[in-house]
Parts: sequence; structure tokens; C-alpha cells
Amino acid sequence: MAPRMERFVSPGKGNGLRSTARIKRGELVYSAEPLASCVSNRLARDVCHRCFTRRETLLRCSQCKTARYCNATCQKQAWSSHKRECKCLQNLLPRIPTDSVRLAARLIFALLKTSKGSSEELYTLEEHESHLNSMSEQKEQGLSQLASMLEMYLQPEIPDLAQEMTSALPSSCQEPLSLIAKVTCNCFTISDAELQEIGVGLYPSLSLLNHDCRPNCVMVFEGTKLQLRAVRDINPEEELTISYIETLSLTEDRQSQLEDQYHFTCHCQRCDSQDKDGLMLSGEEATWRLLKEALPRLEGQKADSDWQALLQSCSHLLSTVGGDVPDENLYKLRMTDMALDASIHLGHWEEALRYGEQTLPGYRQYFPDPHPVHGVQLMRVGKLQHYLEHVEDALDTFKQAFHIMKLTHGDDHPLTTDLLMKMEECRAEMDQQSSSSH
Repeated sequence: MAPRMERFVSPGKGNGLRSTARIKRGELVYSAEPLASCVSNRLARDVCHRCFTRRETLLRCSQCKTARYCNATCQKQAWSSHKRECKCLQNLLPRIPTDSVRLAARLIFALLKTSKGSSEELYTLEEHESHLNSMSEQKEQGLSQLASMLEMYLQPEIPDLAQEMTSALPSSCQEPLSLIAKVTCNCFTISDAELQEIGVGLYPSLSLLNHDCRPNCVMVFEGTKLQLRAVRDINPEEELTISYIETLSLTEDRQSQLEDQYHFTCHCQRCDSQDKDGLMLSGEEATWRLLKEALPRLEGQKADSDWQALLQSCSHLLSTVGGDVPDENLYKLRMTDMALDASIHLGHWEEALRYGEQTLPGYRQYFPDPHPVHGVQLMRVGKLQHYLEHVEDALDTFKQAFHIMKLTHGDDHPLTTDLLMKMEECRAEMDQQSSSSH
């Protein structure tokens, strides 16, 4: 298939990618496996380190006791990229390297294996930005600590890291510090079907994509394979963009996150017009401020999986203060979403459905283009409706989800297939009901 994108210099942004042809909304623009990837530490016990599938029971590597696999097949396939890492992990036990250190090490092993110049990437690692010169001293110190951890971690396999890197790697990647800076700035979060983070990966060509808070492309994953899809019609030579961050937030918050994490000021149309900020802050400030101020405490309960306490806090705040705040208000929407999560974890299905349905109008307003987050939210609500035997509502919600996901995920994605099966089940149940009622 002829490449549908090429690199170019984007005015005011540096390198970028643009389309070489007309691309229709929903089309697959590009798909790629990572140059290097690893499962997040937080989920190291729940996800296969080879295919990134979540499973209840996984086989553990008997040597490093860290890597886990679905079965012997996954373990065998992983061995060539796990072999060198395995010794390093054993040596560091009981400590475990951070995600970025482990990813950087896997990257070094991958680069040492491939011969120079054999890469077909549009963008070599050498060209990746490290942003070291525009970083705060505090941030650079943090990265220096990671760089020394990387050297220590690699000790059993590469005793003289600096020397090995000088002989084998391109000049701008020879310093452990600049390599770790490139990794942290250019890695992508790999997420599962429910859009929960499960790992990190480097996809060199796609690091060229510039950011827009209302992008014309989205990324979804199938295992570690990244798919870039168009969510709007794109003209030839139009720049391809993605959003680097969660777009459901205020202009000011998006901008400070982008400055802090990616070292640039966003001047996209959405930021310049502060689009949707008014809607996100609708209602009386004195009232919604109480919700806003409670959120950090609730985030903490969510991080600790303290679902009982989280649901209690959310439902109390939403029923007292929340009643006077419009559903579209950003802080109320976030809290309603947390209440939905907590109810699902606790198996309170009726309550979960009530919160889920309450979030949908907000999602509709905030995601004018097809977006995986909106599709997945509709799918969750549809599943609750189906489980509680609101079959017609469920079918309607699944249809809305399908409208989005056939564009964001494509017809062949396992999630889309799952959705089509759910729709079939609903139709069969409705047929059964109508024939039994005659």
C-alpha cells in the first residue's frame, strides 16, 4: 500500500507529517509495531509482556520473576527481546526499574541488534528531540537520576554503557541522559480496548505527528500495534495531527500540561478561541468550586481502588452540591464518571447506569468528532442497559457507539466485532420478546 503520509516542515512547529492523498474520515492512515515497548510496572502482573493481553493467570519468567506471559508460545516469542533484559532485571531485584528505564534499555538492545541504516522509519531516533535545553533544572535532575539508574540496570549486560553507545549508536543518542530524555518525550502510551494505559512504546515515524486539541487523526491499539485513523476528511498535503493529551479539559490546563510535558505552547484554533471553556465552567462558580476542590481527594481514592469510599464521596457531593450544577460542567462530569467507575467495580448496576446515562450529553458536546473515548463510554452504558434488560435502549446506545467506532477503530478491530455481536444479541432478544407477546 502506497504511503499516505510524508514528512515536511510544518510552519512554526518544526518537523511534521502531512497526507499525500485525499483521506476519508474513518480510513486507516498508517499502522506500525513499536521499535521497543514494555508493559507498565503498575500492570506487570496483569498483562502478558509479549502480546499485552490482560489475563487472570499468567506464567511468570522463572529467572527474573518479573516478566509474565499468556502461555509458552508468548514466552518463546518474547525470549529474543527478553533474554538480555532478563539478566538485568534479576540483578536489580527486589527493585524494579521505572517504565522509562526499562523502555530505554529495550530500545538500546533493539538498536544494538539492528545494523545501522536498516531502518525504514520516516524519522530516525537521531532526529528525535530531547528538549534538554528547554527543560527546568528540576526536570533535568530527575532525568539524570533515570540515566544513572539506566547505567546501573544495564551493568550485567553492558558493563561500559557509554563506550558501547558511542560505538553503536548515532551521535545524538550516545549520552544516556539524552537517550532517556528522547524516550520520555517521544514515547506513546499503549492502551487497551477500554483505553486504560497498559504500557509504553516507541513508534519513531509517528513521533513526527504534531499536536492539535481538535486533531484530524486518532490512535488506537490492537495489542502493541498502533493504528492511526482519520476522524475528519483530510485534503492532500494537509498536516496530520493527533492530541498528545486528554482533550476533555480547559484551555489553560491543556496548555500548561503541553508546556510542562512537551515543551511548547499550543496555538491551535481550539486554544486561541478557548472553545468550550464557557460550557465546561457552566453554573455558579461558588457551587461548582466545591466539586473542583474535592476532585484531588477523590482521585486519590480512585488510585487506591477504594471504591466504597469513592462512591460514597461522589454520591454525597453530587446529590447535595451537584444538583445545582449543569451536567455539562467539567467538574461535575469528572465526578459523575468516577461515580460510574466506582459503581461498576462494586457491582451496583442500577446506580452505574444512572451515572453513565448522565455523562452522555456532556460527551456528545465535547467530542464533536468521532473519538474513541466517546465510543467506549457509549459501549459501557449500552452494556449496563443490556444487562439490566433495557434492551431497546441498549440497541440504540450500541448503534451510536458503532457509528463512532467503525471510524475510530475500523470494522476489523476486536472491539468493533464485540460491539456488532452485542447488537445482534439485542436484536435477537427483541425478536424473541415480540414473538412471545403475540
